[in-house]
Amino acid sequence: MFKKILILAIAVNFIACSSGFSEKEKQEYTVKGQEIAQATFKELSANLMAQMKAGGPSQAIPFCNQQASPITEALSKKYDVVIKRTSNKLRSCNNEPSEREIEIIDSYQQLMLKNKELKPIVEIDKDQKKHFYAPIKIQANCLVCHGKLNETMTVQTDSIIKSIYQFDIATGYSEGDLRGLWSITFNK
Repeated sequence: MFKKILILAIAVNFIACSSGFSEKEKQEYTVKGQEIAQATFKELSANLMAQMKAGGPSQAIPFCNQQASPITEALSKKYDVVIKRTSNKLRSCNNEPSEREIEIIDSYQQLMLKNKELKPIVEIDKDQKKHFYAPIKIQANCLVCHGKLNETMTVQTDSIIKSIYQFDIATGYSEGDLRGLWSITFNK
């Protein structure tokens, strides 16, 4: 009987210890997640802006369609994580949000309505995988392809987007709007 109680106590302790982050771990994974998201944003942005300078939206949009995923995958390998950008207003079905990601996007939208700060989230899922989520906000230079038609986005740019992304709904944004979120899953 004592042996069974001891085994049960060890199992309960193990589950309790592995079911969440300590404050130190939360901080560490927040910092790691922010570093990875910033590095990914910097790499994607630099490449996209180079294409915009070289040929405007007619060159940048196809580049983004063909090269954003390989760039993100290469950085995923470099950091030993899975990097995802997702939104509730998709341009590509390849970036469809999970149920949890939809919950977080909805939560961020509610916080924005209340003028509250949007902070990164780190958590462990039921499979003990560690996740980092952070908001992606629209910046001024994003509006060329994600803005409002005939205001910050031209009809020509809209036509190029629609020819490549037939089901695009990732437009109509203003600077500072919530575009979506970074979702990073740590492999270890």
